Amino acid sequence: MILKDLLPHPSLSEFVQCYRIVHFDFARETELVGKAYAPRPEVCLHFFLHEGELVQIGNEPKKNHKFPVVLVGQQTSVFTRYLLGKDFRTFNIIFHPSALFRLTGISLFELTDRYLDAELIFSKDILSVLDRLQNASDYDQMVLIANRYLNSLISNPRKEGHRLDTVSRLMMHSSGNISLDWLANESCLSPKQFKRKFYERTGVNPKSYLRIIRFNRALNMKNAFPDLDWLQIAFDCGYFDYQHLVRDYKEFTGHTPNNFHLIESRSPERKLGLTSEVYKSRAGLNL
Repeated sequence: MILKDLLPHPSLSEFVQCYRIVHFDFARETELVGKAYAPRPEVCLHFFLHEGELVQIGNEPKKNHKFPVVLVGQQTSVFTRYLLGKDFRTFNIIFHPSALFRLTGISLFELTDRYLDAELIFSKDILSVLDRLQNASDYDQMVLIANRYLNSLISNPRKEGHRLDTVSRLMMHSSGNISLDWLANESCLSPKQFKRKFYERTGVNPKSYLRIIRFNRALNMKNAFPDLDWLQIAFDCGYFDYQHLVRDYKEFTGHTPNNFHLIESRSPERKLGLTSEVYKSRAGLNL
């Protein structure tokens, strides 16, 4: 079993955060295994190498979309995803905030909180990439396949780069605590222009994006260190107090921090003991 984030080729660093390889084996499980995915600052392309999944967005009914490759837009609500089968394998491409806008020309607000057939965005070429990934001899070969595919995409982007793209990547490392006026100035835009362009290129407004970044860091800290108290996490992540943290949890998950992490404790990776180092890295705590 594996849950691991890998870096792409350096030539892709402007567009891709990381690759994520997932392999869960639940041969002994008798019940449907699922995970509640809270909002995180990412847009993701999922290649299902073996089994698919059922998906429940918010309070909607579960759906089996049967898409072999899925594009998930920027989330602002919980997606609960259930493994369809005992041997679950995916190869995922995690894009930088505005990368998909540049590669496809699609305004990202059209993809917010969407779980889509990737063929609608990338054409049938995406299925040949899936076939190569399914027949790869090892994880290193999967990375090479993804690198080649993405290099072909970035050679002909639909939209030009903008200073805002660099600024949006800086936001990822800010822990969600940074001035919107400063971000607009760094983007060489007025505050109004910055909000409009950011919404188009990422799918959410910049204030919401910063809140998602901060919330996600708190979530990852709790996952990495379950015994750490919530007040300490709130302060470490830049919240004013514990109630400030609670408000974000309730908005993004519909639960209090304790209730959501009780749900999180039943996740596949938690059951398989694959969480500690991954969540430390995602929280920026690997030294």
